[in-house]
Amino acid sequence: MTVARREKFDSDEKMIKRFIKKVKKSGIMEEVMDRRYYIKPSTKKRLKKKKQIADQKKLAKKEKSKI
Repeated sequence: MTVARREKFDSDEKMIKRFIKKVKKSGIMEEVMDRRYYIKPSTKKRLKKKKQIADQKKLAKKEKSKI
C-alpha cells in the first residue's frame, strides 16, 4: 500500500505530487493498465520480446552516441 504522509507545513498540492510520484515508482498504475483487459500468454510473450529488442536498440544507440 502506498502512503504519503503529510509533513508539518506541506500544502495539499505538494502532498498529492508526492503521492503520485510514489504510485508511479511502485508501478501500481502500470499494473492496473495491464490488468484492464485480458491478454493471451502468447501475446504477452511476443510483446515482452518486442520490448526487449527495442530496449537493446535504444541502449546500443545510446552507447554509440557516447563514443
